[in-house]
Amino acid sequence: MMKEITMKKIKPFIFALLCLSLPGLLVYPQALREGSRGNEADPSRISTDLPLKRIALLSSGVGFFEHSGNVGSSLSKETEILLSFDTASVNDALKSLVINDPASSAPSVRYAAQNTLERTLKSLKIDLSGTPGIGEILNSQKGAELEISIPNPLRGRIIGVEYRQGSSSFAVEEYGYMPPRSTEEAWLSLFTNQGIRVIAVKDISSFRFTDERINADLNRALDLIMSSRDESARNLLVTLNGTGSRAVSISYVIPAPVWKVSYRLDLSGRDPLLQGWAIVDNDSDIDWRNVELSLVTGRPVSFIQNLYPPYRLSRPVIPLAIAGIAESRTYDSGYGSVERSRPSAMARAYSDREVAEESYTGSQALSAYPQAAPSVAGGVMETAAGKTAGDQFEFTLKSAVTLERHQSAMLPLVESGIKAEKILVFSGSRAAGGAVINPGISAELTNSSGMKLPAGPITVYDGGTYAGDALIDFFPENEKRLITYGEDLSVSGSISTSSLRYVTAVNVSGGVMTITRRQSYERQYVIRNASEETKKLIIEHPLTSGAELVEPKNADDRTAGLYRFNQNLAPKETLSFKVREETPLSERITLAQLQPEAFLRYSTNLEIPANVRAVLVRAIELKKAADDAAQAQGRLETQRSRLISEQDRIRLNLEAAGNQSSAGQQYLRLLTALDNDIDNQNSLLDAARNETDRAKREYENYLATISI
Repeated sequence: MMKEITMKKIKPFIFALLCLSLPGLLVYPQALREGSRGNEADPSRISTDLPLKRIALLSSGVGFFEHSGNVGSSLSKETEILLSFDTASVNDALKSLVINDPASSAPSVRYAAQNTLERTLKSLKIDLSGTPGIGEILNSQKGAELEISIPNPLRGRIIGVEYRQGSSSFAVEEYGYMPPRSTEEAWLSLFTNQGIRVIAVKDISSFRFTDERINADLNRALDLIMSSRDESARNLLVTLNGTGSRAVSISYVIPAPVWKVSYRLDLSGRDPLLQGWAIVDNDSDIDWRNVELSLVTGRPVSFIQNLYPPYRLSRPVIPLAIAGIAESRTYDSGYGSVERSRPSAMARAYSDREVAEESYTGSQALSAYPQAAPSVAGGVMETAAGKTAGDQFEFTLKSAVTLERHQSAMLPLVESGIKAEKILVFSGSRAAGGAVINPGISAELTNSSGMKLPAGPITVYDGGTYAGDALIDFFPENEKRLITYGEDLSVSGSISTSSLRYVTAVNVSGGVMTITRRQSYERQYVIRNASEETKKLIIEHPLTSGAELVEPKNADDRTAGLYRFNQNLAPKETLSFKVREETPLSERITLAQLQPEAFLRYSTNLEIPANVRAVLVRAIELKKAADDAAQAQGRLETQRSRLISEQDRIRLNLEAAGNQSSAGQQYLRLLTALDNDIDNQNSLLDAARNETDRAKREYENYLATISI
């Protein structure tokens, strides 16, 4: 493999050579911190580091950090404190930063805006953005005066830099030498008192610009590049303008790893013992040295807002209010003098709108974390003191914590005796599919620790050995919770289910029949204890939405989704336990809208009381009479329509044959007979209509007067 060294390869070293060859350039700060140190010669301004003293890690994924200490002196008028954050934390720091200085009336915070390095480099007389080479730097300064050594000193103004074909300095192969390769070499053209000189850049031993402003910008650019080596770090420079020595603090909230908790529960002894450990992570670039550490559990609102990058609004472009030129126009001949009229309403509205359009112009329109007050918590080992912090709960470790950067630690959180009772839990949800299941080996815990315990895993020990793992949700004080850490194979059970719907009441009033039913859901639990021990059992029955518990009448406990029933299982006993829930149902039927088939179905339903069925039977008779009358009326109307149609046909034939012909005489006799038939049909139809109206009124009046 060939290894080659050329001018392009040594670009990263050029800046260091420039620093050595340009005396007096190291004046500008390398960063905000270096800027403050540059003023340490001025006794009115001092720079200091404020140590990290207190940390509160929240379960919402953020951390509260507080720096505090003594600053200032009798001579200093300003104190500068540098805070360093990674890029992802700057928005939160700007949103939550709190400065507490009793002697400072107008503290300030300065920081470099996003993308400030590239924009600042481009604004200097020497643009070092994009890592240019020496040839590119010199070529960008055309016209500037330069002093060089080759090795004799020479002064001149830069005309430009050109590149010529040359050979590389050397090329080395792993097993021998190879001929030199051709490459481009930079040549500098200078306008001197002796004329134009062209010098190979590689032959220049040193150079400097005679314009000190260029040298100053070059030095500043190098400082900026040096300070930006860690692209993920962003600095905030806090300036306090107070005088005299005093105690100050600076606090902020930034993203932090969520602290975790794990518990150990020992059920072996007479008094169960609960021990909790907090797991914290220091993933920052700062060592925690003897800090007061608090761990907060809760669910506060937390969000990120982009306060760090500059934000610009788009604005409308409004045309200039310039008179412009007049539009050309022509005129027609007039008609002489006429009465002057007022403009119409539409014309006035249009004119007003034009004026409005022509004159249009556009327009476009935190407190510090509370100080923890330590309290004493019971336990054998030194754990944490707990207290309520608003709607959250705060644990403060009793001893200062030291944790190096990018390290994690497990710290004692709580150790306390706790009320615990071993019990079996049979889950009706798991057995709902008809499967035979084993109840869970569980413990009913009562939080008597005096603390609100966060959610986490629990490792259970019983009989001096490991018994299983469990999970627990957030555990408030004096609350009861069940945990399950295994299954009891000596106990098994299953569920059989059934449902039933029955009528409880029927009311008829105002032509509306209301049927009240109840939907019954029944589950039969059958649980067998094959062991020689008495077992205490909790049956968890999933409640049916909208249903009420009927049997048994009361549950021993209830949650949002289930009932709990306490039972005792004797040795070798099979327990049968029934749970029944019922849901009320109501059906409203308008009797006048029922078809005969529906009437018949309800009147023969034995769930409906006999007196209601008798009323429905009478309603069916009246309904049938009304329907029969309507059908008879319909038949008469059909016959009358047929007679009228026949009469119309004969009239047409009569017109065609003439009334003087023998056929016409025959048609006249037929018309006379049809008229008599239609008159008789009209009489029958009137009687049928009256009967239909009477039967319908009788049916409707009967329905309206029923009240049962």
